Amino acid sequence: MWLLLAFIAVPLIEIALFIQVGGAIGLWPTLLIVVVTAILGTSLVRSQGALAIRRLKSSFNELRDPSEPLADGAMILFAGALLLTPGFFTDACGFALLVPGIRKRIFLEVKKRVKVETVHYGNPGVRPRPSHGRGTVIDGNAEEIEITEPDPNRRPSGWTRTPPGGRSGRN
Repeated sequence: MWLLLAFIAVPLIEIALFIQVGGAIGLWPTLLIVVVTAILGTSLVRSQGALAIRRLKSSFNELRDPSEPLADGAMILFAGALLLTPGFFTDACGFALLVPGIRKRIFLEVKKRVKVETVHYGNPGVRPRPSHGRGTVIDGNAEEIEITEPDPNRRPSGWTRTPPGGRSGRN
């Protein structure tokens, strides 16, 4: 029901605003405003979207709840769609969604209404150790064994190394 009302109300609001603004400042300035807000909005959506992706990756790496960065990303994506839609009302809603404080408030309101039973990711109780940018280090010892004369009755396993100038044992 709410969706039907939105599909009826939003175009009516946009048409009314186009008539009012166009009558006050003229056709070309009105169209220029619509194009400029789309370009400006696209630029803001790109920068804030990249920031949201970094926050999401960080929450995954640190095994934190990713719901807020995911919601931020979804709202930024929706803001982009609103800003690319021609109109003053949709532009105002899109720019409002690009304000972090407004997104946080919307997230908290939705969070109050949604109940999550459990969220599990990773091994419970196991926290990753910081790698200090060097990656995973595995200590171990290795010993190279030289085979001087392979047994002619034994086929190589694929793990053995052929000595320089020697036979591989394959016929």
